[in-house]
Amino acid sequence: MKNTKMYAGSRYPPQVISHAVLLYHRFTLSFRDVEELLAARGIRVSYETVRNWCIKFGY
Repeated sequence: MKNTKMYAGSRYPPQVISHAVLLYHRFTLSFRDVEELLAARGIRVSYETVRNWCIKFGY
């Protein structure tokens, strides 16, 4: 990560946040689909959190 300051104060690591945002924007997935993909990897996060990340960190 080049700019980790923008993730300061987040509960999750920057890699998790950026991966969730990438999944949503790169592929035709819903927030709930991203939630399920992350849950399959052992990361418990709600679809609302994914939505907030996409609003805040999305391009």
